[in-house]
Amino acid sequence: MEKVMTLSNYINGQWCTSSATEYLDVINPATTEVLAKVPLSPASEVNQAAQAAADAFVSWRRTPPTERVQYLFKLKNLLEENLEDLARTITLECGKTLAESTGEMRRAIENVEVACGIPMMMQGTILEDVAKGIDEMMIRQPLGVAAAIAPFNFPGMIPFWFMPYALACGNTYIVKPSEKVPLTMQKVFQLLEKTGLPKGVINLVNGAKEAVDAILDHPQIRAISFVGSTPVAKYIYSRAAANGKRVQCQGGAKNPLIVLPDADFEMTTRIAADSAFGCAGQRCLAASIAVTVGEARRTFTEAIAETAKKRVVGNGLDQSVEMGPVITTESKTRIEDLIQKGADEGATVLVDGRNPNISGYEKGHFIRPTILQNVDPAGEIASTEIFGPVLSLIHLDTIDQAIALVNSCQYGNMACLFTNSGAAARKFRYEAEAGNIGINIGVAAPMAFFPFSGWKESFFGDLHGQSNHAVEFFTQTKVVVERWPKDWSRQF
Repeated sequence: MEKVMTLSNYINGQWCTSSATEYLDVINPATTEVLAKVPLSPASEVNQAAQAAADAFVSWRRTPPTERVQYLFKLKNLLEENLEDLARTITLECGKTLAESTGEMRRAIENVEVACGIPMMMQGTILEDVAKGIDEMMIRQPLGVAAAIAPFNFPGMIPFWFMPYALACGNTYIVKPSEKVPLTMQKVFQLLEKTGLPKGVINLVNGAKEAVDAILDHPQIRAISFVGSTPVAKYIYSRAAANGKRVQCQGGAKNPLIVLPDADFEMTTRIAADSAFGCAGQRCLAASIAVTVGEARRTFTEAIAETAKKRVVGNGLDQSVEMGPVITTESKTRIEDLIQKGADEGATVLVDGRNPNISGYEKGHFIRPTILQNVDPAGEIASTEIFGPVLSLIHLDTIDQAIALVNSCQYGNMACLFTNSGAAARKFRYEAEAGNIGINIGVAAPMAFFPFSGWKESFFGDLHGQSNHAVEFFTQTKVVVERWPKDWSRQF
């Protein structure tokens, strides 16, 4: 029997065997095969990474931005060259299809490309003669050591919402990947090592809660980025902020799609299905509620039900598969229990994906696409993040009622409208209380040159990942007031 590899940490430019006493199996969710063992690193190893990063910061911040981005250019090329292998690794440990995994890494590369523009993005401002002979300027400087605590659902992409911007701005960095899916970041760091980055600039520590708490409490770590569920986001935000750190925490979601009677139903159905069932519903921008307005009810309900039944479910390595498994058997049980909760509240299980038989993968964590009809808008299932391939159908009479439903939700990550009416679209984008809005779009995921917005219980902090928000998050502004002429001037 082939020996299962044990993963290492990457600290101060070296691969290190952890001193952990506890390890977790990394499981392929489609086959339940053990892919590797990941150490639950102790706090002392977070401390080592933080100290290495703090030591490296002294010289890294003095490296010109034009030189810092050269490492990112090298990384971009390495990611492109290894795209197929990285995508396959994501599929193996996360379960999504190869097409989805490839798309995920494309978005990661996109963020590296945008961060390469840091010589322009990080520029400050200057105004001469704010008073006679006095000039004033605002410059941006890096914070120091920063860290990311990443989730399981996008092991390749999400660290890149933060890491390339932090490095380009002159910070040093620590990544703590999800212990469920640590293999992708292990391979990314092998590529980072090939770029020739100075020792200590970028570090990898595997682990679980002890490692997370050590990151939250370490005095040399100045900024923390997190993506995950809302309860954990609240915990991380409150503990890190109490320690005086900058924090950005992306939380959960309950994303609605509103379908008006004038929508293109063929397009709408295809897009809604991809949004609800893509990545097995395990993404913070997955559609979880479809609200039909007026006469849209019958046409959309019939179409989405047929589409859900036909979706091909299986091992994501199979090119014909359209949807893979959920991440763990615990997730599968939780999702199936929530489907039953919806039925207990009065919803009809129009398409039931529970306990499917996937030939050849009977041990896998599979759920087929599921549709709950006539969901109670005031019920628990209408406000609970399921994080699985389950779409709840609600019918309302007017767009005003639909927008009111959107705005009553505790979350505010995404809301989408399907219509051919420009007036309705403008009303929706103006009034809907969500940070990412889609018009005839099912997954309103911002490109890397826009920040990844989120409102209400979907985000805790002030500055989001990606683009100019990331640059602001990873820098601190300094205002300098200078007077050089000998003649006296009156200051304000």
